[in-house]
Amino acid sequence: MHEIWPNFFLVGAAKAGTTSIYAYLSEHPQVFFPAIKEPHFFTQVRPSRELQFLIEAISKRSAYLRLYASAAGHQIIGDASPSYLWHPEVPERIRAEVPQAKIAIILRDPVERAYSHYLMDYREGAQSRPFYEALVHDMTRPDKGWGISYLYYELGLYAEQVERYLDTFKPERVKVMMFEDFRRDPRAVLYDLAKFLELDPRPLAKIDTSRKYNSYAAPRNQVLRRLAGAKLSRLLGQTLVPRRLGALVFERFFLKQAPKPPMDPRARELLCSLYSPELDRLERLLGRALPELRQSWQT
Repeated sequence: MHEIWPNFFLVGAAKAGTTSIYAYLSEHPQVFFPAIKEPHFFTQVRPSRELQFLIEAISKRSAYLRLYASAAGHQIIGDASPSYLWHPEVPERIRAEVPQAKIAIILRDPVERAYSHYLMDYREGAQSRPFYEALVHDMTRPDKGWGISYLYYELGLYAEQVERYLDTFKPERVKVMMFEDFRRDPRAVLYDLAKFLELDPRPLAKIDTSRKYNSYAAPRNQVLRRLAGAKLSRLLGQTLVPRRLGALVFERFFLKQAPKPPMDPRARELLCSLYSPELDRLERLLGRALPELRQSWQT
């Protein structure tokens, strides 16, 4: 049987718009994405008991390839797993299977990325500490990994992550985008991405980019937040309810629209001090200034 592998990898960063890009591109007739947005196959995720109910991951080769069994005839076949940017071995693993793959990376102000990540974990009941305490605790814990620790700080160390892909694949096969550009004008970024992927840009005009996916929402109340994070609730939800329906139920009944709470100044100061040399290194790597990633320094 002929194996069909993805030829396009949207590798992250986490909380930088990958869900929206996945949803928008899925509407393009030349593009195929599986129903599971984040299979994490090349990361080989082994979640801890603490987080196993939050992560859906495919570890077996046969199960991963089944996701793409109906992808024949599509020009672009994609995988949108944000863990691929962080994990140091993933670029080589992808190249071993798909040497001509195209890679798209979208980066967000790393301080805001970390806070957005925390707020998502908090609303889903996976995190109960205040942000500064959660950040320090996660940075200093000895066990690290996707699905093991939260990686609030580590996922924002972009320079080495981007450099790995530029070194593994030819630079012309790696597209680096900015979340601020995408937030300001999503259609323009989609057109630019379509050019990179050599897609017909005309179907993009029909895509509703006003709908945002996985954006901030607050827990409706503390009782529902704790219920959402309970292991029994997660187990029953995954067993009895299809994942997409469960996500809709969660958004409808467990969340509410509300202003994003302000970040603890201690956390902002700590992260800015840690990320400043990292962004300097990234700017040297990409050969340009990156004010889009330094919004937090202006706050």
